[in-house]
Amino acid sequence: MARNIIVAVTAIAVAAILIWRFALQPEPREMASAGAALVEVTVPELSAEASSGEALFNANCASCHGTNAAGQDGVAPPLVHIIYEPNHHGDAAFHMAAQRGVRAHHWPFGDMPPVKGVGGDDIDKIVTYVRALQRANGIH
Repeated sequence: MARNIIVAVTAIAVAAILIWRFALQPEPREMASAGAALVEVTVPELSAEASSGEALFNANCASCHGTNAAGQDGVAPPLVHIIYEPNHHGDAAFHMAAQRGVRAHHWPFGDMPPVKGVGGDDIDKIVTYVRALQRANGIH
């Protein structure tokens, strides 16, 4: 009886690991060079606030998350990705990530450190920019 329980628990654990690895993790990119954009991003015409957010993004976020939030291979994930849609990662998640940092949980890039010198109003503008990019690329 105990052996059957151990076998069942082991089978469930192996199945969970396989599901996590192959169904929930992003596909690895083949032949991408370090720092290469991870997604193609269509840039829409930006509002004044989104343009302000673009400038703040470029000064504080693009060195890791890439031009137009397209991510960088081996560096950081794209923010123009379904994972960051508003229903999964709301605006508050961007605030917390920038202010406190965040442990890696969707991507294999490692933990994100806090972004020094970026406050709430700046983060709001950055989020406005990222959300404009997301909408232009079919992420609502």
